[in-house]
Amino acid sequence: MTTDLRQPTRRAVASPAAASVTALHRDASEDRVLVDLVQRAAHGDEEAWRALVERYSALLWSVVRSHRLSDAQAADAVQATWLKLLEKIGTIKEPGRLAGWLRTTARRECLETLRRTGRERPSDPHAPEAVAAPTSDLVEGDPEACALRSERVDLVRAAVQALPEHSQRLLGLLVASPPLPYEEISARLGMPVGSIGPTRSRLLARLRTTLAAADLCDAA
Repeated sequence: MTTDLRQPTRRAVASPAAASVTALHRDASEDRVLVDLVQRAAHGDEEAWRALVERYSALLWSVVRSHRLSDAQAADAVQATWLKLLEKIGTIKEPGRLAGWLRTTARRECLETLRRTGRERPSDPHAPEAVAAPTSDLVEGDPEACALRSERVDLVRAAVQALPEHSQRLLGLLVASPPLPYEEISARLGMPVGSIGPTRSRLLARLRTTLAAADLCDAA
């Protein structure tokens, strides 16, 4: 009987340090992709906007569903969250924190819906949204902060409702979830594809001007 004295072949096992380096590279790559998407979307890139919507739609729906809103209310909350991102995307300085911003914004939309309908928040005690935002962002315990936030939400809604019906429809389609291609928006509204991006920019600029004027009037 012959004994094989050769050393057994060892499997290559990645060290914890190597695994950490790989994870860091992966995170850095993800950050670069996200920064690129946000910057392109801010400049009207349709594909970048659709990529953001596809990336974060599941997150938003998980937040609104934890509040047990009706289907229509949940859809409105998701759409309102995307509309706010559409308005502010050009001012985002830390794209890496976008998920937290979206989660907090959706949660606030849900709380505002519950407040308007006179319902208490019936969230699942195990839902992650309870720790979705820093304490400084959770203002429902501060009546004055709640009133100010509610007033701001009302101003945004009023500014959007003051736009022509065609403009309101355009903004609604731009923040639809799942996202709609510009070709479909063009077909629904009867407007050239090439005019959608510039029109969106003008509408958002108009909303910012209206909201800024409202803030100045309130402060006077």
